[in-house]
Amino acid sequence: MSGLMLVFLVVLIFVVLYQVARSSEMVAQIQGEQQFDKKRNKILGFSMLILMIAFFVGIVWCHEYMLPLMGPEAASNHGVQYDFMFKVTLWVTGIVFVLTQVLLFWFCFKYQRNGDKAPVFFAHSNKLELIWTTVPAIAMAVLVAIGLKAWFTMTGEAPKGAMQIEIVGKQFNWISRYPGPDGELGKKYFLNINDKDNLLGQDWKDKRNMDDIIIPNGELRLVKDVPVELIIGSRDVIHDVGLSHFRMKMDAVPGITTRIWFTPTITTAEMKMKTGNENFVYELSCDQMCGKGHYSMRAIVVVETQAEHDKWLKEQKSYYVQNHPEEFPAEAPIVAPVDSSKKITMNK
Repeated sequence: MSGLMLVFLVVLIFVVLYQVARSSEMVAQIQGEQQFDKKRNKILGFSMLILMIAFFVGIVWCHEYMLPLMGPEAASNHGVQYDFMFKVTLWVTGIVFVLTQVLLFWFCFKYQRNGDKAPVFFAHSNKLELIWTTVPAIAMAVLVAIGLKAWFTMTGEAPKGAMQIEIVGKQFNWISRYPGPDGELGKKYFLNINDKDNLLGQDWKDKRNMDDIIIPNGELRLVKDVPVELIIGSRDVIHDVGLSHFRMKMDAVPGITTRIWFTPTITTAEMKMKTGNENFVYELSCDQMCGKGHYSMRAIVVVETQAEHDKWLKEQKSYYVQNHPEEFPAEAPIVAPVDSSKKITMNK
């Protein structure tokens, strides 16, 4: 039924348009072709001015309406650079956009055909072509240079003493790995991967793996004003590490290791105060369509002080200890005493 209504509506629209066109032809025949054409062009010329005003008012209104949906200030040092680059690009393209659109609508009004002026055929001008080719090319070269500088900084060598965190994507969650007290991540091999006790395929012959900490839900714990290098990979398909609050983004490609580094500048607690949102959290998202569960591929990012981070690290057990408790009896969880009269089986 709805399909028939839609077809009927389309046919009705075509009938109305046809009748309007026929009416215009009849009016033109009655008033005279030239007189009618002159009046119609005048109406269309003023309509262009009204449309231009409505167009720009709509842009401003949409900007004001959409502004609350935009992210808060950048929470990293590189993010500040990216915001600057974005603003420069927006101003350059915005000025050109406004200028060209105003000229477009004004010319439609100013040079409407009224029968009093003859059009001039303008075939070619080397000077104009040189101007409208050279100026945009220079502007684009400057913008690209600014972007490349930011990109090479983000993907370049991290500062000495930077934290290292491995982040690996798989359908459909992130896995993060932190170095233990030795400050180094151990080797891994993809054939060692299994979802039972070796999520990243760590090589247990490498002693550096013994104290590495793995967070299966991919939570990132960062320290304010301390550079962090993310070592990025994937277990299956292409994912993408998206850190919108930090203005960072990098593909996670199976078989290839990619890296980015940045310095967090605002703790989670400080951002809650800045935004006035007690429920605010930084987020790690997958910015590459990776399958039917893509929408759920999300992890929390916590930016904290050094003291808070050290306290959190002390509370974590290495992944090896968690999966080999028989080798570390001292690490076994403490079991609360129970009433011996009740028949409860307890693991030793």
